Amino acid sequence: MRIDAAVLRAADGPYTIEALDLADPGPGEVVVEIAGVGLCHTDLLGRTPGDPVAKPVVLGHEGAGTVVATGPGVLGVAPGDPVVLSIDSCGTCRNCLGARPGNCARMAELNLAAVPPDGVPRATDAAGEPVHTRWFGQSSFATHALGTVRNVVPVPRDVPLELFGPLGCGVQTGAASVLVSLGVRAGDGIAIFGVGAVGLAAVMAARVAAADPIIAVDLLDARLDLARELGATHVLDGAGGDLAERVRAISGGDGVQFSFDTTAVPEVVSAAVASLRTTGVCGLAGVGAREYRLDPTLLLMGRTVKGIIEGDAVPRAFIPVMIELWRRGRFPFDRLIRTYPLDQIGQAEADALAGEVVKPVLLP
Repeated sequence: MRIDAAVLRAADGPYTIEALDLADPGPGEVVVEIAGVGLCHTDLLGRTPGDPVAKPVVLGHEGAGTVVATGPGVLGVAPGDPVVLSIDSCGTCRNCLGARPGNCARMAELNLAAVPPDGVPRATDAAGEPVHTRWFGQSSFATHALGTVRNVVPVPRDVPLELFGPLGCGVQTGAASVLVSLGVRAGDGIAIFGVGAVGLAAVMAARVAAADPIIAVDLLDARLDLARELGATHVLDGAGGDLAERVRAISGGDGVQFSFDTTAVPEVVSAAVASLRTTGVCGLAGVGAREYRLDPTLLLMGRTVKGIIEGDAVPRAFIPVMIELWRRGRFPFDRLIRTYPLDQIGQAEADALAGEVVKPVLLP
């Protein structure tokens, strides 16, 4: 099939819209016509110097659309079905069988390599040269994506499908981190550090859980204003003074039961841990490269720090939960979205990096 895609040929280069030939779906694969795809912070890994993500590549891993073809052995979805694409997983390792697909033993291979496990390219450019289209098992910055039966989630037919892609990664990560991984309950205090798309999804989920207080921390006033509208009971400027001390003051002096970091900034992570009461748990969902330095005394007294991937959710179970909460007006994730045509992907990326938009969604 001939498709159009935003191709990244160098870490420091622009995206170019190119016509590609996409292979027919093989065993366990599905072709999805993309209605909309979110641009996620994780896609910036394609910009990492040294090209750890193989080039040329089609990125994008928050796609939503309609199944148009299926390969041999595919059950559960058929042409015409609306779906949200999420993370890929093997389905057979101990973690997958334990309902932890985000911790799949083949997580890096199936999601971050951008290369098919069998090494056979699934797309070629106008010159017949291979283009990598296996990013998170989908590469959905395109009119069509080749996904797998493991990473497509059927959704209702009466939803605005073009807006639902972010439910597959960023929004899921924030919401499920609160409701699934951390298990926040009514009356629990939580401090959320960094309220971009992931953090604001966490704020909305904390309100669903009836957490109190819900403290949002960021450097941008507009993000803090939106956090308050979406459920934060308190907001803090991250640039002002001792963050942990201010969080503890809001929570009555002993700290919050939960903190959640989306920034991966070591100093912020340290503050997130120091904001906890002695039995508290800090979840880390940020992607960064610098080392964290934590006060061992804080951990000795009973605090826990845990890394979280995709909120520890099972996408096929949790994405329908978010959709139902959205239907009821309790999870208005669509307020985070600004749409762009696919050929304006460069502008969408620039706006996201400048903090001018929370969640860009590209419309092929």
